[in-house]
Amino acid sequence: MFQTMKGIQLTSYGNSDQAFTITELPIPKPGDYDVIIASEASGLNFADVVARRGLYPDAPKNPALLGYDVAGRIHTIGAKVEDFKVGDRVTALCRFGGYAEYVSTNVAGVAKVPDSLDYPEATTLATQACTAMFCATEAVSLHPSDKVLVQAAAGGVGIMLTQIAKHLGCEVFGTCSTSKLDFVKKNGVDHAIDYRNENFAEAIRTLIGKRGIDVIFDSLGGKAYKDGKGLLAHGGRMVNFGAAEQIRGSKTNKIGALRAAWRFGFHSPIPLLMGSKAMIGVNMLRISDSRPDIFNVVLKRVVDYYEQGILKPVVSKVFSAEQIAEAHDHLENRQSIGKVAIVWK
Repeated sequence: MFQTMKGIQLTSYGNSDQAFTITELPIPKPGDYDVIIASEASGLNFADVVARRGLYPDAPKNPALLGYDVAGRIHTIGAKVEDFKVGDRVTALCRFGGYAEYVSTNVAGVAKVPDSLDYPEATTLATQACTAMFCATEAVSLHPSDKVLVQAAAGGVGIMLTQIAKHLGCEVFGTCSTSKLDFVKKNGVDHAIDYRNENFAEAIRTLIGKRGIDVIFDSLGGKAYKDGKGLLAHGGRMVNFGAAEQIRGSKTNKIGALRAAWRFGFHSPIPLLMGSKAMIGVNMLRISDSRPDIFNVVLKRVVDYYEQGILKPVVSKVFSAEQIAEAHDHLENRQSIGKVAIVWK
């Protein structure tokens, strides 16, 4: 019998209320090393917003199923899958395709989760927590007393980066909007900076003088990246894992992306060499594609950190699948603190 599922397809670029169509699609079949997950919750990430705006070159062509992470129970396993069985509660990274009731993904991106973790919370672990963990433990090594700047500290990755950095004994500076200051302080940020009313670079220089920042985690790009680079101490490292600035002020074409690229500034390796500084880019899709073994190590470390109580998932709001437009708006308009997810039942 031909089996179908509901999927939320991106059918046109632009505003959320005109971008998506809920349709019936075939339930996927697993490859040898794949599992099919019956989704209970699908997570949203800011890259989904960028893709919806037509500004993400890695996104599949329309009509496309977006979505990087899901949580649910294993429905079907591939012929060579050994460590999972039908019915296991899991969280998973998927290479798109997450906006659907059933999702196929390689087993290297799947981890079992305890019953204590509800499904929307579990979606935080696959993309956001793994991005934070890779940035903080693979891209760089954090040391006790390091001065660390987390841009967008109330975002899904920023929350996890703060928790990891504090666990490792770092002094954390975090940027956020006015309404989120109390939250980021409770989450562990030592110095919360209201980017709406302060220049973050000037505020940090006032706090630490010429000492400089040891590690910057930047998801904004553009001018924030350029200004952050000027804060780096000798031996400092900047890890860039996003460019949220590219959609500000221009939501229907690529002008915003070009403006953000210009505001990044121009680079020469000579100042980096002389200051023993580093600029590091992180794209977790590339890591999961080319080094699934490394991604699997990071994902298992994330689940272990959760079970130890080091990582504490934060979910901003949960929407129904039919509310996908509202969910995108909630994320895009920076109303969220932590994860935004949709549920299928």
